[in-house]
Amino acid sequence: MVAPGQTVDVDRLGVAEGDTVELDRVLLIADGDNVIVGKPVVPGATVIATARGENKGDKIIVFKYKPKVRYRKKTGHRQIYTRLSIDKINQPGVEVEKPKKTRRSKKEVTESGA
Repeated sequence: MVAPGQTVDVDRLGVAEGDTVELDRVLLIADGDNVIVGKPVVPGATVIATARGENKGDKIIVFKYKPKVRYRKKTGHRQIYTRLSIDKINQPGVEVEKPKKTRRSKKEVTESGA
């Protein structure tokens, strides 16, 4: 379970750092004793989050081996995750104001090209 203000790692979303993301597949909302469980998702519930960059997970070793034929192959894999900071959790049936999309300003180019 996640509360506003916390950060979570999710599979790579392909959004730039600082962009706002709206997640609409909410499985469960718990607010004290009030618990809403989706079947499979809670209709009308959304989560507003801000992307905080990408990072790699722990390395997983993949070792392939076939006996009696001298076949051994060892490789590794590191999954890329997007770190999200949860801003707001919207309950179903509540009016949602759309977040303003933030864009990074382009760097100004001077006459010297720098």
